[in-house]
Amino acid sequence: MQILHNLSVFANFCVLFYMIISPFSVTANPSHDFSYFDSVLSYLNRPCFKSNSSSGKKSLIPNLNTDCSIWNRACSEEILKFAKNPENGKWIKSVRRRIHENPELAFEEFETSMLIRRELDRMEIDYRFPLAKTGIRAMIGTGGPPFVALRADMDALPIQELVEWEYKSKNDGKMHACGHDVHVAMLIGAAKILKAREKHLQGTVILLFQPAEEAGNGAKRMMGDGALADIEAIFAVHVSHQLPTGVIGSRTGPLLAGVGFFRVVITGTQDQVRSPHQSVDPVFAASAAVISLQGIISRETNPLDSQVIVDQARVFRCSATVDFFKDTDTIYPPMVNDDRMYEHVMKVTTDLIGPENFKVVQPVMGGEDFSFYSEVIPAAFYYIGIMNETLGSVHSAHSPHFMIDEEALPVGAATQAAIAERYLSDRHDLS
Repeated sequence: MQILHNLSVFANFCVLFYMIISPFSVTANPSHDFSYFDSVLSYLNRPCFKSNSSSGKKSLIPNLNTDCSIWNRACSEEILKFAKNPENGKWIKSVRRRIHENPELAFEEFETSMLIRRELDRMEIDYRFPLAKTGIRAMIGTGGPPFVALRADMDALPIQELVEWEYKSKNDGKMHACGHDVHVAMLIGAAKILKAREKHLQGTVILLFQPAEEAGNGAKRMMGDGALADIEAIFAVHVSHQLPTGVIGSRTGPLLAGVGFFRVVITGTQDQVRSPHQSVDPVFAASAAVISLQGIISRETNPLDSQVIVDQARVFRCSATVDFFKDTDTIYPPMVNDDRMYEHVMKVTTDLIGPENFKVVQPVMGGEDFSFYSEVIPAAFYYIGIMNETLGSVHSAHSPHFMIDEEALPVGAATQAAIAERYLSDRHDLS
């Protein structure tokens, strides 16, 4: 797995200066307590397994009959046609709208999780619940290896929605301003496609519905509850207001920033009051470092390029050390796409919706806890465009005016389904 040469190259950091002076020191040490999350959903304290496979209900999902034991273009065409069926499109939009008007914050996704499980029940898809308080691990396919996973995040943001439309948030101060409602709807849509094509799956697709992506480390807790058991590769999608509706974008290598803390220790000396000119003042050096680095990074260089702090301290005859806590306190590591998984996404997408609808994108400074999965197994993260100026779908994520072009939903569902099914097909061909 490729790692970044310098964590400071590609990260959003909260800067913490420790200025140590002999014989006294000035320190600051912010604390971050997420323990309140632990009390949420405490009554859901044991896993359960749900299946309707023996319920005797008639399946609501039609069968698809193209022979895809060896992948061919007709398989992609069939998946896309299924996803874009008018009735299917209406259904997936309704799923998204129900989630959108009832946004729930990290580890509070009670109703969202229940909605997902009800849809899985209707499709007679087995699942395990709960993981990480409200998370779900569903399974489609043979039940045996190889295992490939698709992930969607469920949580909303503490933002008051300012978009006036029929399905506006009913929960004051809460909004799906990052598109997680879309991610869930697309994964449920992919589940419907994959269930209809279950006989073609040459292995098992795992669907992960994850809580608390927004500063809650939901991915880490999902992993702690066994979400990645047996999985050898994982994929996830995120909406993008910078790509036209239905266009897929990604890149190999670093795609998203790490989010964490670092500590700088600047050390000087103090002489007697009678000789202040002989002192080496670390407070002065630290102040100058903050100003210089802010000016350099914000005005003189690309924020994706490396910059250092140590040499700035030397200008003032001080020494400096930098600790990035990369082994202990990092909140999110950088999201780095595996080369082979990225190539798979590109191959599937160009075959599904045409090479003109796949774009190589630039890295961005946002963070994503999907990066925790990517540190453990090969992974690829990609975007789906929702930009439509006519509709006003042009606002960035985390904006109270954020909205999407819902025409992206069937394309996203088809893309996820094709990525998973073709991964298993190609894996079988290589074995």
